[in-house]
Amino acid sequence: MAEILSQSEIDALINALKAGEIKAEEIKKEAYEKRIKVYDFRKPNKFSKEQLSTLHLIHENFARQLITYFSAQLRTLVQVNASSVDQMPYSEFISSIPNPSIIGIIDFQPLRGAIIFAMDTFLAFSIVERLLGGSGEYKDKPREPTEIESNILQRVYSKLAKLIKEAWQDILELDPVFDKLETNPQFVQLVSPNEAVALITINAKVGQTDGMINFCIPYIVIEPVMPKLSAKIWLSTSKREGGGSFTQMIAKKLERVSAEIRAEIGRAKISVRDFLNLDVGDVIQLDKRVNEEIDIFVHDILKYKGIMGKRNGRLAVRVTKVMSERDEANDG
Repeated sequence: MAEILSQSEIDALINALKAGEIKAEEIKKEAYEKRIKVYDFRKPNKFSKEQLSTLHLIHENFARQLITYFSAQLRTLVQVNASSVDQMPYSEFISSIPNPSIIGIIDFQPLRGAIIFAMDTFLAFSIVERLLGGSGEYKDKPREPTEIESNILQRVYSKLAKLIKEAWQDILELDPVFDKLETNPQFVQLVSPNEAVALITINAKVGQTDGMINFCIPYIVIEPVMPKLSAKIWLSTSKREGGGSFTQMIAKKLERVSAEIRAEIGRAKISVRDFLNLDVGDVIQLDKRVNEEIDIFVHDILKYKGIMGKRNGRLAVRVTKVMSERDEANDG
């Protein structure tokens, strides 16, 4: 908005012109210079403010998923938040990464190209130490990870790639795949030095260790989906699908939970003397007949009835009845 002068300022300006203290040419030159904006062609602005804002929203969602993942895996206090989003040339981003750093290259399938996931060494080694049962505090000097530490960090990055997929699902069905781990940023040349990239900075605190996680997304990689990077589109999609996708996510996680199932052929009571005298070839008579239904327990809770048999040369149980709550109470 143009600056509006008060009446007293206008009078003072007219008097200064009449007295010759300032010249009209100087006022025109100053007004012209104010309309000129400096543009650095080495720093092309390919991302609009709305697109950067949408990237910030996406990675705020990713930060919340990181809290859930790290809290469950590390069993300690975890704080994560997406602090800023900016755009810059790729060369400027690479120059800002210290050596050594823990740099993960993630193939952004089905888009052509990869993104960079750079983590502070202090934060990375704190995570490794916590996963190995330590306190989670790393106070040594920055260094390259050992072979064992690299394998652990590769597993962590593979999981983070899956979290990226969930964070981006309202924009595009991605299938990110962890490619490799690097420690020297100068060896990571994904795009040309002048290529514009979006830099998402995430602040993280694991236990008593603070650190930063930087996402570098080259413009050339996400150019095909740039029209979808609209906050209005992202919010409307996430609100429409949010409830269902969350329910599906919980259902998928529950489906992967291991459950112990035990088929009980029958029971018998014998004295301690008979138990001590048991020998090869002795027969223990059970309380069930051969053709009678047996009990099937899930975590010591009677859930099914079944009959014994064979399948492909192995012993098997066929479920014949699903126990209701009333049946469970009667058998209990």
